[in-house]
Amino acid sequence: MKQLVLDLRPDRPPTLENFVPGGNAELLDSLALLADAPAHNQHNQRLPGTHLYLWGTSGSGRSHLLRAAVDRARARGRPAFFQPASTLADNLPDDAQLATQLATQLTNNALLAIDDVEQLTPAAQIALFNAFNRARSKNQSLLLSGLAAPQGLALREDLRTRIGQSLIFEVRPLDDETRAAILHSLAARSGLRLSDDVVNFMLRHGRRDLPGMAAALSALDAASLERKRPITLPLLRELMQQGLQL
Repeated sequence: MKQLVLDLRPDRPPTLENFVPGGNAELLDSLALLADAPAHNQHNQRLPGTHLYLWGTSGSGRSHLLRAAVDRARARGRPAFFQPASTLADNLPDDAQLATQLATQLTNNALLAIDDVEQLTPAAQIALFNAFNRARSKNQSLLLSGLAAPQGLALREDLRTRIGQSLIFEVRPLDDETRAAILHSLAARSGLRLSDDVVNFMLRHGRRDLPGMAAALSALDAASLERKRPITLPLLRELMQQGLQL
């Protein structure tokens, strides 16, 4: 298996490079193109607005990807904004004020990323629908994420239709072979050796998202050092009996 390059420490910002691709290579390529779009505009030609919607279960890495794309766009000089849907207020009196809160009303060439669109309030749904309408004239791009495919979103029909006309990707979960390789790779970087029995036990009984796996391994590392014992299946079971959460 090809060596995995990982940097999952919580103090490291999300990037497209430190997202383990699994079956999402095409999605990562599309996000890079979306973030880089103005940089490719060598002759100052107007680029058509391009929108992308990605969906997947909680913990699949959607927020990581949106933040990474926004940071990449900013690094290349493109105005870019990340907005969790849950933070958009529903008490603003009109769409213009809400659109101003989205920070892109007057910004040409902007990339606007909105996470968890299923949490959009009614006023925010109207604002996002209008953002679709103005995007082409302002050369803006929308990058959206949600828990379900567009047809499964509990949103206004007109907004759901617009989202469905975007480039759509499902964030595909990692398979167990890749998860096992990640655990072995993270352990090796910390100077640890994990048996296949320990890895299989962690995959059966622990969290399966990357931050959860990294946190569980960090806890095991600390417990191993404290007890001056290698990480083995008996130690893992003992720690779980004492309250360790994988």
